[in-house]
Amino acid sequence: MKHFDFVGKRRIFISISVILVALSLVFIFTKGFNFGVEFLGGSELILRVESSNFTEADVRKILSDISTEFSSARVTRVRSVGDPEDIVKFSITLTKTFSAEEKADLQAKIESKVSERNIKGQVVSFNETGGSAAEEVRRLTWRAVIITLVAILVYITLRFNFVFGVGATLALVHDVVVTMGFFSIFSYELNVPAVAAFLTLIGYSLNNTIIVYDRIRENMKKFKGKEISFVVNDSINQVFRRTINTSLTTFFVVFVLLLFAGNAIKPFAFGMTIGTVVGTYSSIYIASPLVIRWVKNR
Repeated sequence: MKHFDFVGKRRIFISISVILVALSLVFIFTKGFNFGVEFLGGSELILRVESSNFTEADVRKILSDISTEFSSARVTRVRSVGDPEDIVKFSITLTKTFSAEEKADLQAKIESKVSERNIKGQVVSFNETGGSAAEEVRRLTWRAVIITLVAILVYITLRFNFVFGVGATLALVHDVVVTMGFFSIFSYELNVPAVAAFLTLIGYSLNNTIIVYDRIRENMKKFKGKEISFVVNDSINQVFRRTINTSLTTFFVVFVLLLFAGNAIKPFAFGMTIGTVVGTYSSIYIASPLVIRWVKNR
């Protein structure tokens, strides 16, 4: 198998990563995220319509006719396993909550507007997340991500040593920030499944990094006295085929999910599709070069 010079080009790839992280942070702090109802608070209705020709535009027209304040509602078509071809469902997200009477009134108006088109329609679910609940979900979510990263730092420090832990943690922060940047750039909905993708990505990328670190540790003992750059580069080459095969397998699975899965799981599939690529890249070009610098400087 061809022997690649990963380490020799590390400065170029670290520069690329710095640019990617900087661009991601610019988008995150200027454009922000398209938060889901779990983070913003509001209501989500599921409208079931017995007509395959009914579209998102029809739903938006109905909502605008009911009230102009609903004209900016987010409407997406959803599909459940086993749904007949002539049945379509739409998720309607509104950025406000309603009293019991208001909910009943809105539900009746939507169903009435659909029936005026000689089509049978029914609001099959009406879920709400209050402002304080949304704030708590947001706070607990970011806390879960931070605690996960700290736990990883401790775990890698105990298993290897502190610098390996710092290298792995920085690589994981890089992965999460860049993936979040893609969510911001493409205005993909950031909701609970998206956060699940971040946590899964952390575990996935960490697994790749540990495989490389394990091989580096073995080779540091085996090739004692050899230049650390040689040891690291040789270690990455030894596990490169395995890493690429594993990553491609995962990538194809989540990419197929992104193309064909329902809207409920698309944020997860999007996060994992981007994260698989970014995580594999960082395991090779970010986590390992940091080890080289530390070993040279100690």
